[in-house]
Formats: sequence, C-alpha cells, structure tokens
Amino acid sequence: MDIIKLEQVTKSFEGRPILKNVNLSIKEGEFLTIIGRSGCGKTTMLKTINGLHTPDSGSVFVEGEDISKTDLIKLRRKIGYVIQNRGLFPHMTVEKNITYVPVISGNKNRAENRELAKRLIKTVGLEEEMLSRYPSELSGGQQQRVGIARALAADAKIMLMDEPFGALDEITKQAMQEEILRLHRELGITIVFITHDIREAVKLGDRMLVMDQGNILQLDTPDQIERQPADDFVRELIGRGR
Repeated sequence: MDIIKLEQVTKSFEGRPILKNVNLSIKEGEFLTIIGRSGCGKTTMLKTINGLHTPDSGSVFVEGEDISKTDLIKLRRKIGYVIQNRGLFPHMTVEKNITYVPVISGNKNRAENRELAKRLIKTVGLEEEMLSRYPSELSGGQQQRVGIARALAADAKIMLMDEPFGALDEITKQAMQEEILRLHRELGITIVFITHDIREAVKLGDRMLVMDQGNILQLDTPDQIERQPADDFVRELIGRGR
C-alpha cells in the first residue's frame, strides 16, 4: 500500500521553480533515501509531504487522504520530523522534549508520559538516567537520538528526516546509521531520509531517489542505480561514493 503519494506536484518560490510536476509513491514500511545537490528540491518535497508547504498545483496524499482536505495539525502530529540540528527545546529536560507532542495533544497523565519517555529513551539506545538532563548536557549523537525518540513519541507511522546525521562526526554518524536501520527493522515505520552523502543513501535505502533542479532523475534500488545510472549526473554522483 502507498502510504505517501505525490501527483503532479509543482512548487515555486519567488518565481523560481523548485518542484516540477513531481510524481512519487512511497510504500508503507519503506526506507526511501533522497539525494541531490543543494537547492534541488529535497527539503521542499519533505515539507510539502508534512503540509508545511502548499503545492502550487498537484496533490499530496498521506495514508490515502488528500492533505489539502485534512487537519494539518493532526497530520503533523502523526508524522515524525527530524532535522539536522535536532530542534530540541533547550529549556526542557530530555523527558519533556520526548513527551512534548503527547502533552500538547492532550495527554496530561504524568505517569503515562514518564513510562513513554522511559520506553523510547531505551528504544533509541540511551540510558534512562538521561531523561533528567538538558540538551546542552548531551553530545551531538545523543541529542540526535533524543530527537528521534521525540518523533517516535507521537506514535508516528512516518518519519521524515532531513540530513539528520549531517553534522555528526564519522564514528557517531555510522553508529546512528545502524541505529536508524535497527529502528526501521523493528518498528516497521516508513522513513523518508534526505542526505548529501551518497554512501549513506546507498547504505540505508530500500530505494534511492536522485533529484536535480526539481526533477526526479532516477528512483530505484541503490544496487540498480549503481549498476545502471540513468544519466551522466547520476553516474557522476554514484562515482563520488566509490
């Protein structure tokens, strides 16, 4: 089943086309990596799926519903969104950061939220004692894990990730790649993952989408794209990862 679908989606900013008649179907439980140079439309696509941008034309469907006709607040609460700088609230403890979405959604039961935070902190591979810390007391990798736990707290079936590991050192980055693969395998969530790192895209994706100038150049398994790049741009991109 397609959990996300874009049909003829276009988007421009100040007269500059960013997405050009994009058609895309993402299956439930799929791990899709998206790669392309800066400004090619990757982040705009993610924000369009999340309802943060409205297409100039075309339609976006999430779980079969046209998001232009749904409650965007409810939509965003069931979609986890993880960005490079983690987006954690510095004045809140790790526990409060993780349970932020359930609380604003109406769950004020402290005991339930505490148990949720305990479960999720372990799910992302951190110790329970970290729940009382503040983001400034954590390493970059630990903050990124908390960001993922917060995204999972909404019981999301979909996780949108915009270069989440881009600012991490190589060792931490590799550890986080293994962690997100484990979570994907164990939880069965759908992940759409933007990266600038071709090696990361190949390693993580069930399928890989290559974009340039608002267009999808190729969408296939990493192995197929490596063996049969669609054009010179894709061939050069793949070559950088070797």
